[in-house]
Amino acid sequence: MSHDHTHGHEGHRHTDTAHLEARARQRQARLLSRGQTTFIENKKINFDYEVLEKYEAGIELIGTEVKSLRGKKGSLLGSYVTVRGGEAYLINSFIPPYQEKNAPKGFDPLRNRRLLLTKAEILIFTGIEQQNGLTIVPISMYNSGRSIKVSIGIVKGKKKFDKRQDLKKRADKRHIERTLKYE
Repeated sequence: MSHDHTHGHEGHRHTDTAHLEARARQRQARLLSRGQTTFIENKKINFDYEVLEKYEAGIELIGTEVKSLRGKKGSLLGSYVTVRGGEAYLINSFIPPYQEKNAPKGFDPLRNRRLLLTKAEILIFTGIEQQNGLTIVPISMYNSGRSIKVSIGIVKGKKKFDKRQDLKKRADKRHIERTLKYE
């Protein structure tokens, strides 16, 4: 009789884990269906740089910064990523406090923020930092479910000639679109 009781208990535990797994899958599907909202983005990235590769990283923020980002306040202009002591940091990004008068004492909107990356990605970034002509810059900050993520690009700076060429291409494209629109 005790054998049956144990067996019944194991079966009950099995249905509990199956139930929890099903709930976890439903939660993931719900989070994915919410979509992504871009909070802030570096709009000059495609003008100043040629993006070679993109990565996604989590970021360590405090509550007032999260609320500020959700209100689409902040700037990534002039910011970059560096690796120090086996950890990656976002340097020079501006995220103001949500409420200026309610900010923590000593709050610095330009503080260095730790990026959450795998060890393999940090090793890649360390190698890229040592290469001449390549830079690691943030492209945008957005939500992925309940988390705030940073899109990071490995970029190569454009020369003035390349920038002028891009402007000319854009102007030509606009001219062609206008011409087609009125015909």
